[in-house]
Amino acid sequence: MKSVPVLFLSLLSLYRTHGVHIPEQNRTSLEDLDLGVVLDLSSVVRRVDPRFLSVTIDASLASEERFMYLLGSPKLRTLSQALTPSFLRFGGTRQDFMVFTPQSNLQQDSVFSPVLSCDKLELPPWLEEHLKKEWTQQQVLLMREDLRRKYRRVKFTENTVDVLHSFANCSGMDLIFGLNALLRTSENAWNSSNARSLLQYCESRQYKMSWELGNEPNSYEKKAGIRVDGVQLGQDFTRLREMMSQSKLYHKAGLYGPDVGQPRDHRTDILQGFLQSGADAVDAVTWHHYYVNGRDTSLEDFLDPDILDTLTLKTKEVLETVKLASPKKPVWLGETSSAFGGGAVGLSDTFVAGFMWLDKLGLAAKLGLDVVMRQVLVGSGTYHLVDENLDPLPDYWLSVLYKRLVGPEVLKVEGFHSGRKRVRLYLHCAHKQRYRRGAVTLISMNLSERAARVSLPARLSSSTVDAFVLVSEQPGEEGLYSSTVTLNGDILKMLDDKTLPDLKGARLQPTERLQLPPYSLAFFVFIDVAASACF
Repeated sequence: MKSVPVLFLSLLSLYRTHGVHIPEQNRTSLEDLDLGVVLDLSSVVRRVDPRFLSVTIDASLASEERFMYLLGSPKLRTLSQALTPSFLRFGGTRQDFMVFTPQSNLQQDSVFSPVLSCDKLELPPWLEEHLKKEWTQQQVLLMREDLRRKYRRVKFTENTVDVLHSFANCSGMDLIFGLNALLRTSENAWNSSNARSLLQYCESRQYKMSWELGNEPNSYEKKAGIRVDGVQLGQDFTRLREMMSQSKLYHKAGLYGPDVGQPRDHRTDILQGFLQSGADAVDAVTWHHYYVNGRDTSLEDFLDPDILDTLTLKTKEVLETVKLASPKKPVWLGETSSAFGGGAVGLSDTFVAGFMWLDKLGLAAKLGLDVVMRQVLVGSGTYHLVDENLDPLPDYWLSVLYKRLVGPEVLKVEGFHSGRKRVRLYLHCAHKQRYRRGAVTLISMNLSERAARVSLPARLSSSTVDAFVLVSEQPGEEGLYSSTVTLNGDILKMLDDKTLPDLKGARLQPTERLQLPPYSLAFFVFIDVAASACF
């Protein structure tokens, strides 16, 4: 049986309207919303990379080398291990101001050793507390640099590389290191000498890793007064690929780029020019996406379906550009979050950010992107997954549940609705290491202050269900600003620095209806559905 109508969703008038302002023209559609859904359990639409949900560490952490030692926190390593398999991208604005400065007489640090023994990669508690306090102050200085667009050159030594690789290796992540592309010759070509020195050091240590070159080349002129066109950028990547091909360790390593900003004005020209001269050099084409400006956005923006849908337009534009120049070349979101400019204070690090994050994961997989790298696991800004105390924020818990419950196989699900899409659904095979073959995971979100009821057809209503429903600890609009999230009513927090809570679903017997609370994010795993696409 191919496609059959299987779901009917209606928003119930169970809760009094309050909180987020809803324009008058949307009130009728919100109250009268009916949503029918057609899905196909017989075939896989597409498969994403097993490391689809990946994370970044912002290069701002290396603005002073001592802050890299925060990666020795046992808590942070525990949190990162729960996000594997994944890539770990080290990059961002400041990567293009970093210069590798080897120290020939470098002494082995008393805490970290280049030998990289994972059982020794542990920051003493007193040092961790000291660095966290200093890092809070450092972020204020970094923010001032961002506002002035005046970036100082940062020198880093073998210590930064050792600690970063140790963290990735001991966490089980695949490291991607972003090289400085603003080191230019008098002819405005990339000066590769510093990168060669870094690659030689990494090879001497046998560090397995992949590479990028530059971050958002469309903004080089604003940041550094240097303009690099797409064709020249592609030639720079080709030069790096040639250099890698001469290495015994890195001749088959990954190279990704150009990490251009989302399509707008000359950014499209940069991507097109890059693909003309550099497409063959990279293993995947990367671009960056943010929905809104963190300095002037609002709560309403984070819940606006029209803003969420802008990702579709931008993604299709990039995919079409890449397809014309280099068919079948994978395309990644090499850096992404809710709001650019370091995130939106009081929004990007709270429960409401989860709607943008979960919808981006669902849409990106559906549209054809193979990897999505979340900015940031740790680093400057307010869009991080862990806070300044290295405690997990709501988007972290959402990411861990996605990793555990959602498989790489994307299934077809289409919604037919009247009014605005405040209930959004995506469908994947369930994660096969967690559930039996044939199980499926329905990714669900309710952006409304009203509850939603999901009516199920016989095929799904006869299956046992594991429900994972995330809501804020506080009801209504107040809860959207919370940095605390509950799973099936229980507040999520670490048991200790090395132990995550047991993220169990609520086992539901076969039922004709599922409930989505107001402002909720949910995963429903249909265990016994025996979808032929998922065997």
